[in-house]
Amino acid sequence: MTDFPSPDELFARPFFFCGIGGSGMLPLAQILKGRGCVVGGSDRSFDQGRTPEKFAALERQGFDLRPQDGSGIVSADQVLVASAAIEDTVPEIRRATELDLLRLTRAELNSILFNTSGAGIGIAGTSGKSTVTAMLGWILHAVGRDPTIMNGAVMKNFVSEERPYASAAVGGQALYVSEVDESDGSIALYRPAVGVLLNVSLDHKSMDELRALFGDYLERSRIAVINADDQEALALLPRASEAITFGIDQTRAQIGIDAGSRAESPTRQAAMVVDRHDGSTHALRLAMPGRHNLSNALAAIAGAAATGVPVAASVEALGDFTGLARRFDIVGTSESGVIVIDDFGHNPEKCAATLRTLKAHPGRVIAFFQPHGYGPLRQMGHELAETFARELDSDDVAIFSDPVYFGGTTDRSEGSERIVAMIEQVGGSAEHIASREQCGERIVELARPGDRVVVMGARDDTLSEFAKGVLARL
Repeated sequence: MTDFPSPDELFARPFFFCGIGGSGMLPLAQILKGRGCVVGGSDRSFDQGRTPEKFAALERQGFDLRPQDGSGIVSADQVLVASAAIEDTVPEIRRATELDLLRLTRAELNSILFNTSGAGIGIAGTSGKSTVTAMLGWILHAVGRDPTIMNGAVMKNFVSEERPYASAAVGGQALYVSEVDESDGSIALYRPAVGVLLNVSLDHKSMDELRALFGDYLERSRIAVINADDQEALALLPRASEAITFGIDQTRAQIGIDAGSRAESPTRQAAMVVDRHDGSTHALRLAMPGRHNLSNALAAIAGAAATGVPVAASVEALGDFTGLARRFDIVGTSESGVIVIDDFGHNPEKCAATLRTLKAHPGRVIAFFQPHGYGPLRQMGHELAETFARELDSDDVAIFSDPVYFGGTTDRSEGSERIVAMIEQVGGSAEHIASREQCGERIVELARPGDRVVVMGARDDTLSEFAKGVLARL
């Protein structure tokens, strides 16, 4: 890791975020602003007029937004926050190089905030990080621990008229709750007081790389919190010096579920949580369906227990947890009885969890999927194809648009048509329609009363508007 100024010196400088509207950048900008830093930024979407309401909200909050033409880089004292992968041709990068600005990646900045807090609580794993971060952050907030929360998704419990895009909560510096990312290897930068591990499965790296990264992470954590239902995660238990385990099926997990107690509707669920430290049981009511969300709740309860919060208090707090934007987010129901759901599913495990939640209840599913990039599609194409073929029935419909693309030099030679062909090869069926607008027309044409339409994809805020538009036309 690069040598950086001391935190006091660093946070006295003005910050400029290249891509300030991004899901990883925005919460960090909000945290710095909340701590009194001068923060500005630029964003390609701002220049293109995409999601103008988001950028208008940021300007109302005092962020200095500039075109992505280099005009925001005005002083050698500034700190530039930008993705490690951003092209050198971007004007801010060129201008920052000329002025020899200090440059931090999103992960470097987040790890500095995390490691210099009183206690950093990390949420790691291939899937579920944002939900568990929000759940655990909400528990700590509800019991008066005043955490700072860094998330990659808007947390509905913290949304207000002034802050409609609350992907961060600015609390004190004693507790810093954050998802930590394995996809770029930056998980290695974090030194957790509590390190939660949700699952280990194929996403951006090979399984051998993931086992090494997650194992090292647990080893660095003062207390590890491990999903005993996930065999890959449980296999890393020996790497932890102290651990709390959780699980639905694993009867030896310290935080678990009373067998047979789970009840679920299409929009909520309930279960009896068992604290096997003392044998006590606690009635959990969760306004989110899906087995994966029950597992997420257990992870948050176990993570809170590692900080000293009683299980009873955590269960009570989760009764008021309202969820995340774009995490099985029910947009509404049409007059004809078609439900539209907006969801962040973008890798095989996330897509499988969403589709299984839908298929746990009667009714046809129309699944629209916009891949979040050409690179990820090449990396996990076979697994995605197997997921859609396995989880959907013959009367369900899967529709793939072309991957999201905002410019740059990425190889676009292989797109969604390849995934559709692979789905058909393994016995499923799907449609490829290049244009998202035409996909919307196809959904409206196909939908009938009782259907559930799910809009899935990541790295594109306009997907929520697309989902609302589909609902309005049904």
